[in-house]
Amino acid sequence: MPRRKKKKIISPGSNSKKKTRVSFNPLKGDLAYLMKADPSRDRQEMQEAPVRTKRQDEEDGLFLGLMSDVTRLEGGKRRIARQPDPNVRPAHAPANEELEVLAHLSDLVSGVAEIDIIFTDEYIEGCTPGFSPRLMERLKKGDFPVQDHIDLHGLNKQEAETRVREFLIRSYRLGLRCVLIVHGRGLNSQDHIPVLKERLPSWLNRGPINKIVLAFSTARPYDGGAGAIYVLLRRWMK
Repeated sequence: MPRRKKKKIISPGSNSKKKTRVSFNPLKGDLAYLMKADPSRDRQEMQEAPVRTKRQDEEDGLFLGLMSDVTRLEGGKRRIARQPDPNVRPAHAPANEELEVLAHLSDLVSGVAEIDIIFTDEYIEGCTPGFSPRLMERLKKGDFPVQDHIDLHGLNKQEAETRVREFLIRSYRLGLRCVLIVHGRGLNSQDHIPVLKERLPSWLNRGPINKIVLAFSTARPYDGGAGAIYVLLRRWMK
Protein backbone atom coordinates (compact mmCIF):
# COMPACT_ATOMS: atom_id res chain seq x y z
CA MET A 1 0.00 0.00 0.00
CA PRO A 2 1.59 3.30 -1.07
CA ARG A 3 2.49 5.74 1.70
CA ARG A 4 0.83 9.09 1.74
CA LYS A 5 3.05 12.15 1.93
CA LYS A 6 2.52 14.08 5.08
CA LYS A 7 1.51 17.65 4.55
CA LYS A 8 3.75 20.20 6.15
CA ILE A 9 1.74 22.30 8.47
CA ILE A 10 2.86 25.93 8.68
CA SER A 11 1.72 27.91 11.62
CA PRO A 12 0.27 31.32 10.85
CA GLY A 13 2.90 33.20 12.89
CA SER A 14 5.95 31.54 11.38
CA ASN A 15 8.07 32.96 8.53
CA SER A 16 7.91 30.74 5.50
CA LYS A 17 10.95 32.34 3.81
CA LYS A 18 14.23 30.51 4.00
CA LYS A 19 16.66 32.08 6.42
CA THR A 20 20.02 33.16 5.03
CA ARG A 21 23.22 33.10 7.09
CA VAL A 22 25.03 36.42 7.25
CA SER A 23 28.76 36.44 8.02
CA PHE A 24 30.27 39.31 10.03
CA ASN A 25 33.58 40.83 9.00
CA PRO A 26 34.82 43.61 11.31
CA LEU A 27 37.29 44.85 8.68
CA LYS A 28 34.75 45.11 5.92
CA GLY A 29 33.72 48.65 6.78
CA ASP A 30 37.31 49.88 7.02
CA LEU A 31 38.25 48.21 3.75
CA ALA A 32 35.27 49.78 2.04
CA TYR A 33 36.37 53.19 3.31
CA LEU A 34 39.89 52.66 2.01
CA MET A 35 38.58 51.54 -1.37
CA LYS A 36 36.52 54.69 -1.65
CA ALA A 37 39.31 57.01 -0.37
CA ASP A 38 40.17 59.97 -2.54
CA PRO A 39 43.93 60.08 -3.30
CA SER A 40 43.81 63.80 -4.09
CA ARG A 41 42.31 64.55 -0.65
CA ASP A 42 45.09 62.55 1.06
CA ARG A 43 47.75 64.54 -0.78
CA GLN A 44 46.09 67.80 0.28
CA GLU A 45 46.00 66.73 3.95
CA MET A 46 49.68 65.80 3.86
CA GLN A 47 50.54 69.18 2.38
CA GLU A 48 48.56 70.99 5.08
CA ALA A 49 50.19 69.02 7.96
CA PRO A 50 52.77 71.05 9.96
CA VAL A 51 56.34 70.39 8.93
CA ARG A 52 59.04 70.24 11.64
CA THR A 53 61.81 72.74 11.08
CA LYS A 54 65.51 72.18 11.57
CA ARG A 55 65.44 74.60 14.50
CA GLN A 56 62.78 72.53 16.30
CA ASP A 57 64.89 69.41 15.87
CA GLU A 58 67.95 71.22 17.24
CA GLU A 59 65.98 72.50 20.26
CA ASP A 60 64.67 69.00 20.99
CA GLY A 61 68.19 67.61 20.76
CA LEU A 62 69.50 70.29 23.11
CA PHE A 63 66.72 69.62 25.64
CA LEU A 64 67.36 65.86 25.58
CA GLY A 65 71.07 66.49 26.08
CA LEU A 66 70.43 68.68 29.12
CA MET A 67 68.07 66.11 30.62
CA SER A 68 70.33 63.11 29.95
CA ASP A 69 71.73 62.96 33.50
CA VAL A 70 68.42 63.61 35.25
CA THR A 71 67.15 60.71 37.35
CA ARG A 72 63.57 60.16 38.40
CA LEU A 73 62.77 60.77 42.05
CA GLU A 74 61.35 57.83 43.96
CA GLY A 75 57.99 58.22 45.64
CA GLY A 76 55.82 59.52 42.82
CA LYS A 77 54.52 63.04 43.45
CA ARG A 78 55.86 63.28 46.97
CA ARG A 79 57.14 66.76 47.77
CA ILE A 80 60.51 67.10 49.49
CA ALA A 81 60.77 69.90 52.04
CA ARG A 82 63.85 72.07 51.66
CA GLN A 83 65.90 72.79 54.74
CA PRO A 84 66.51 76.51 55.39
CA ASP A 85 70.00 77.71 54.52
CA PRO A 86 71.57 79.41 57.57
CA ASN A 87 73.62 81.60 55.23
CA VAL A 88 70.58 83.00 53.41
CA ARG A 89 68.44 85.62 55.09
CA PRO A 90 64.72 84.76 54.96
CA ALA A 91 62.43 87.17 53.19
CA HIS A 92 60.98 89.88 55.41
CA ALA A 93 58.14 92.26 54.83
CA PRO A 94 59.26 95.88 54.37
CA ALA A 95 57.68 96.81 57.68
CA ASN A 96 56.26 94.95 60.66
CA GLU A 97 53.53 96.85 62.48
CA GLU A 98 53.74 94.69 65.61
CA LEU A 99 57.50 95.17 65.97
CA GLU A 100 57.15 98.88 65.29
CA VAL A 101 54.58 99.23 68.07
CA LEU A 102 56.74 97.28 70.52
CA ALA A 103 59.78 99.35 69.62
CA HIS A 104 57.81 102.55 70.15
CA LEU A 105 56.68 101.36 73.58
CA SER A 106 60.30 100.65 74.45
CA ASP A 107 61.12 104.19 73.36
CA LEU A 108 58.66 105.48 75.94
CA VAL A 109 59.71 103.14 78.76
CA SER A 110 63.47 103.09 78.29
CA GLY A 111 65.30 106.05 79.68
CA VAL A 112 68.60 107.50 78.54
CA ALA A 113 71.10 105.59 80.64
CA GLU A 114 74.08 103.31 80.25
CA ILE A 115 73.43 100.19 78.20
CA ASP A 116 73.61 96.84 79.98
CA ILE A 117 76.13 94.77 78.02
CA ILE A 118 76.70 91.01 77.83
CA PHE A 119 79.99 90.09 76.17
CA THR A 120 81.50 86.67 75.31
CA ASP A 121 84.11 85.51 72.81
CA GLU A 122 81.52 85.03 70.07
CA TYR A 123 78.47 86.93 71.24
CA ILE A 124 77.62 90.46 72.35
CA GLU A 125 74.34 92.10 73.24
CA GLY A 126 73.17 95.13 75.11
CA CYS A 127 70.04 97.16 75.80
CA THR A 128 68.87 100.19 77.73
CA PRO A 129 67.24 99.72 81.16
CA GLY A 130 63.55 98.83 80.85
CA PHE A 131 63.92 97.45 77.32
CA SER A 132 61.40 94.68 76.54
CA PRO A 133 62.91 91.16 76.89
CA ARG A 134 60.43 89.96 74.28
CA LEU A 135 61.68 92.58 71.85
CA MET A 136 65.26 91.62 72.62
CA GLU A 137 64.53 88.02 71.65
CA ARG A 138 63.02 89.18 68.37
CA LEU A 139 66.11 91.26 67.66
CA LYS A 140 68.44 88.32 68.34
CA LYS A 141 66.38 86.10 66.02
CA GLY A 142 66.79 88.58 63.18
CA ASP A 143 63.07 89.36 62.99
CA PHE A 144 63.65 93.07 62.34
CA PRO A 145 64.20 93.95 58.68
CA VAL A 146 67.70 95.36 58.21
CA GLN A 147 67.23 98.77 56.60
CA ASP A 148 70.88 99.72 56.09
CA HIS A 149 74.37 98.48 56.92
CA ILE A 150 78.00 99.58 57.21
CA ASP A 151 81.19 97.53 56.76
CA LEU A 152 84.19 98.41 58.94
CA HIS A 153 86.70 96.07 57.31
CA GLY A 154 90.02 97.79 56.56
CA LEU A 155 89.49 100.66 59.04
CA ASN A 156 91.54 101.39 62.13
CA LYS A 157 89.94 102.13 65.51
CA GLN A 158 89.68 105.89 65.05
CA GLU A 159 88.29 105.63 61.52
CA ALA A 160 85.82 102.94 62.52
CA GLU A 161 84.49 104.90 65.51
CA THR A 162 83.94 107.98 63.37
CA ARG A 163 82.18 105.98 60.66
CA VAL A 164 79.94 104.22 63.19
CA ARG A 165 78.92 107.50 64.82
CA GLU A 166 78.14 109.19 61.50
CA PHE A 167 76.29 106.13 60.20
CA LEU A 168 74.05 105.76 63.25
CA ILE A 169 73.21 109.47 63.47
CA ARG A 170 72.33 109.58 59.78
CA SER A 171 70.22 106.40 60.07
CA TYR A 172 68.40 107.84 63.09
CA ARG A 173 67.59 111.07 61.24
CA LEU A 174 66.30 109.08 58.28
CA GLY A 175 63.85 107.30 60.59
CA LEU A 176 65.49 103.87 60.29
CA ARG A 177 64.89 101.46 63.16
CA CYS A 178 67.21 98.48 62.56
CA VAL A 179 70.65 98.65 60.96
CA LEU A 180 73.58 96.25 60.64
CA ILE A 181 77.21 96.98 61.55
CA VAL A 182 79.75 94.54 60.08
CA HIS A 183 82.81 94.71 62.36
CA GLY A 184 84.55 91.49 61.34
CA ARG A 185 85.96 88.69 63.48
CA GLY A 186 89.55 89.91 63.65
CA LEU A 187 90.93 86.98 61.67
CA ASN A 188 93.27 89.26 59.70
CA SER A 189 94.31 91.47 62.62
CA GLN A 190 97.37 91.13 64.81
CA ASP A 191 97.12 88.10 67.12
CA HIS A 192 93.67 87.47 65.55
CA ILE A 193 92.04 89.72 68.14
CA PRO A 194 88.71 91.31 67.05
CA VAL A 195 89.67 94.83 68.12
CA LEU A 196 86.70 96.59 66.52
CA LYS A 197 84.27 94.06 67.98
CA GLU A 198 85.65 94.67 71.47
CA ARG A 199 85.46 98.46 71.11
CA LEU A 200 82.04 98.65 69.49
CA PRO A 201 79.91 98.27 72.68
CA SER A 202 81.72 101.20 74.30
CA TRP A 203 81.16 103.35 71.20
CA LEU A 204 77.43 102.63 71.38
CA ASN A 205 77.33 103.49 75.08
CA ARG A 206 78.68 107.03 75.08
CA GLY A 207 78.10 110.48 73.67
CA PRO A 208 75.18 111.20 71.35
CA ILE A 209 75.01 107.56 70.24
CA ASN A 210 73.88 106.46 73.70
CA LYS A 211 70.78 108.64 73.32
CA ILE A 212 69.57 107.03 70.09
CA VAL A 213 70.43 103.33 70.59
CA LEU A 214 67.84 101.06 72.20
CA ALA A 215 69.59 97.68 71.86
CA PHE A 216 72.10 95.68 69.88
CA SER A 217 72.83 92.00 69.38
CA THR A 218 75.12 89.67 67.44
CA ALA A 219 73.65 88.99 64.01
CA ARG A 220 72.30 85.75 62.63
CA PRO A 221 74.62 83.65 60.40
CA TYR A 222 72.98 84.92 57.20
CA ASP A 223 73.74 88.53 58.24
CA GLY A 224 77.34 87.99 59.29
CA GLY A 225 77.03 85.97 62.50
CA ALA A 226 79.74 86.73 65.07
CA GLY A 227 81.23 89.29 62.68
CA ALA A 228 78.27 91.70 62.78
CA ILE A 229 75.63 93.17 65.08
CA TYR A 230 72.08 94.41 64.74
CA VAL A 231 71.46 97.87 66.21
CA LEU A 232 67.92 98.94 67.10
CA LEU A 233 67.47 102.72 67.10
CA ARG A 234 64.92 104.97 68.75
CA ARG A 235 62.27 106.67 66.69
CA TRP A 236 63.39 109.93 65.13
CA MET A 237 61.87 112.83 67.05
CA LYS A 238 61.73 115.96 64.90
